[in-house]
Amino acid sequence: MRRNACRFLCALLLALAGPALAQRAPDAPAAKAPDAKAPANEAGYPMVPLLSTSTTILGEKLRYPAGEPHVNASIITLAPGQRTIPHKHGVPLFAYILEGELSVDYGAHGIRTYKKGDSVMEAMDVPHYGFNAGAVPVRLLAVYIGAKGAKDVEPVK
Repeated sequence: MRRNACRFLCALLLALAGPALAQRAPDAPAAKAPDAKAPANEAGYPMVPLLSTSTTILGEKLRYPAGEPHVNASIITLAPGQRTIPHKHGVPLFAYILEGELSVDYGAHGIRTYKKGDSVMEAMDVPHYGFNAGAVPVRLLAVYIGAKGAKDVEPVK
């Protein structure tokens, strides 16, 4: 049940992320919903699968923290030459690269590079850091699927 709820929340956030990320002019007219009798999409629900997995990018089995389910979604931006702090994740993290290329150093597990349009279920227990070795900013949607009080990002020294 909890896994299905997390999948639903993740899919919902992704479905809503596109419109939320788009800039709408302040004077643009509000969208009008079609009539309830309007024909539905003949192909069914208009989705494009991004990721379906039960493990992280490094093969770790996904695990959810105990407690009341809670989802955090953020846009993370790294300028060219910038990097994150070394860290781990206390909850599963789904990431979708919106712009640029992100490289992640997983130590003994090597460096992997993700480009625009890539989806990844990030490593949880393996310390890592992300960096932008490119010439343009990297932007990614990060969806942390956890519980209230759980740490999404745990700094590593």
